[in-house]
Amino acid sequence: MSAVIATEEPSVETFVHFYISADADPGLLPRLLQTFAKRDVTPDTFLSRRNGDEMAVEIALNRFPRNIVHLIEGNLRQIVGVRHIKRGEPSLSQLRSS
Repeated sequence: MSAVIATEEPSVETFVHFYISADADPGLLPRLLQTFAKRDVTPDTFLSRRNGDEMAVEIALNRFPRNIVHLIEGNLRQIVGVRHIKRGEPSLSQLRSS
């Protein structure tokens, strides 16, 4: 009887940008960062802006394994106070111009 060994494809890295709308709450920003810290990841860009009772947060990762982007997004969606998340990946021309 022969055993079949499953091999995982090497992870392809991608640029990912999360745009998050959430309730303005003192504990929001640490909760967002904790999602990345649990995976030993430091975002390349982390910007936040308060507008009344709402926070707009942008988190960018320049080189991130594509196969776990959906896991991070799912974790961010579960954070108390998060209203909406949009994920963006720039085109190659946008990366060259930056």
